[in-house]
Amino acid sequence: ELLQLPRLGGGHLTDKAKFRGHSDQPTISKIGEVAFARGERINVEIFALTYGSIVRQLLEDHEDVDKVNEQLEMMGYNIGVRLVDDFLAKSRITSCYSFHDSAEVIARAAFRMYLGINAYVGNWSENRRSFGIVFEDNPLTLFTELPESSKGLWYANTLTGVIRGALEMVQMIVECKYVRCVLRGDDTNEIRVSLKEILVEQPPPDEE
Repeated sequence: ELLQLPRLGGGHLTDKAKFRGHSDQPTISKIGEVAFARGERINVEIFALTYGSIVRQLLEDHEDVDKVNEQLEMMGYNIGVRLVDDFLAKSRITSCYSFHDSAEVIARAAFRMYLGINAYVGNWSENRRSFGIVFEDNPLTLFTELPESSKGLWYANTLTGVIRGALEMVQMIVECKYVRCVLRGDDTNEIRVSLKEILVEQPPPDEE
């Protein structure tokens, strides 16, 4: 089994503000499937083992698992701010819609495109400013079991950072955190995404 290999750009904001999702759910799923089929791939086992070695090194460098969680999230954030270029190029999604539609794009297109897995959006808050991305499979956790000493570790916390970084580049400030993880004994995985602010692009000041 192979995973999509992204081409990371420079993370500039040019044209990214146009992307805030697309309301046609079947089309969104198709976008992820087509991009996954066409893209360059990396072997999922190599991917999982490489990621595992990174997590293991972080655990050796930091005795505090909370610190490791922070490092993994920041690593993902740095990927996310650069991943938007690749996603826009492959998905060709440029329509500006709502936070709700952006959630569908992340779950149905991006997760399929880069991880080769199916995810769905659920557990919306009453004010529609928070949702969960739910997924059963996670290639990052292949071959992995958490030892007792690392029970506080969110092993795939990189994904929360990727989502936060990518949405920031389309002017959405969010908080992302794991709330369920199969490695911790839960029946599925869930990442909670909460909208904090939508940034408004300010026009440059008039030159005197």
